[in-house]
Amino acid sequence: MTIPQNPHSDGVPPITDPRSPAQAETLAATISAEEGTAQQLPKMRPGLVFLLTLGVFGVYLAFVTPIAISLAIRVNFLAPENPEYLGVVLSLGSIAGLITGPFGGMLSDRTRSRFGRRRPWLVGATILGLAGLALMAAIPSIVVLTLGWIIAAAGLNLAANTFLTIQADRLPESQRGKVAAITGFATMVAPVIGAVLGGIVQNQPYVLFLLPGAIALIFVLIFTIAYKDADSRSLTFTEKLTVGSVLSKYVFNPKRYQDYGWNWLGRFLFFFGLTLSTSYTAYFFSSRLDVPVEEIGGVVATVGGVGILATVLGVFAGGFLSDKIKRRKPFVLGAGLLFAAGSIVTLSASDLTLLLVGALLCNISIGVFSAVDQALVLDVLPERETDAARYINIIQLANGIPQAVAPLAAAGLLSIAAAGEDKPYWLLYALAAVFTIASGFVVLRVKAVR
Repeated sequence: MTIPQNPHSDGVPPITDPRSPAQAETLAATISAEEGTAQQLPKMRPGLVFLLTLGVFGVYLAFVTPIAISLAIRVNFLAPENPEYLGVVLSLGSIAGLITGPFGGMLSDRTRSRFGRRRPWLVGATILGLAGLALMAAIPSIVVLTLGWIIAAAGLNLAANTFLTIQADRLPESQRGKVAAITGFATMVAPVIGAVLGGIVQNQPYVLFLLPGAIALIFVLIFTIAYKDADSRSLTFTEKLTVGSVLSKYVFNPKRYQDYGWNWLGRFLFFFGLTLSTSYTAYFFSSRLDVPVEEIGGVVATVGGVGILATVLGVFAGGFLSDKIKRRKPFVLGAGLLFAAGSIVTLSASDLTLLLVGALLCNISIGVFSAVDQALVLDVLPERETDAARYINIIQLANGIPQAVAPLAAAGLLSIAAAGEDKPYWLLYALAAVFTIASGFVVLRVKAVR
């Protein structure tokens, strides 16, 4: 793939428009984007897809294992009387990923290297993540554990987003749903294996943190050796990076890139609804089944197991079918409606059977949405040749912000809605249904994709 030296070197003829320079620039950008979308990239060969999936699995193993179990084990060892520290550590890591992701994406887009724009950042970000994990293992201190997780989360988040950018660079439209399904499956398997691994080596902090990180680095290196990224040493830029220009690149103009903007909003609404409904799952199950919260773990685990199987089903069904029939929007709308249906079943449930049915519907929806919406993002990505990593990291904010804000919103809503012990947890599921339905209808506003 040839990387143009500037945004106007892709064969688009200069445009003159007597109306205004701003309108002419917008029209030129629109034509350029349309031509870029129309270009058919060669299919990624199956062997490279397999190595890509291995790399994604490794990064998510290193990233999710601390979230799933390792950090909890370490916090319990270092501060057994202060379990609330875990929430602080996790939150700071999430914030670090949100802040550093778009900046790392900008630098990736502007990297001049004989190894291309993506490979140096993929390897470097994974090494940074491994360094953070090593720091967490080496020094028995809550402060250092927090610092290590901030470093690890920033690095591994950027590595995960770089894999998605590579898919934007290399996948033709006909493969985007399928590859999203395959890599999505890898991200679902990773926390399960990480939890099992953590349980086995929980008393060996070096192994607990470094083994997942080492696996990630090995798989990333294997992929980068096989992946031929275009030499970017001839790349030139007219704009210099300053504090002001960097900050301005954390946002985008939704009027100029309307399809991308609608997709961003739809994704935000879906994940906001999803996070609302999952923030107080244990408490809701406890209230409906009349089981103490401290004894509800087995039920949550059972529902979670059903959920994983349902999500995998949704991922493969949505990803492969959307590629086959060349439609994205009906699947995204269907996912929003299905999640709403699952939420309604859940909020009306009074026994475990209905809770399982609700979880089944919601998790099939999550799988479909995850695969198809990722393919949709790649379909409408702006400035693909010059700023793909930047826009990939910006779209990830639509996942990250709800995950940071929705639990706080849920807590505030419950506090306002009821001052007594009987909190209206069902209200969170009702609101989740509203948000996810809205997300599906918002995505219908996308025009460039069917």
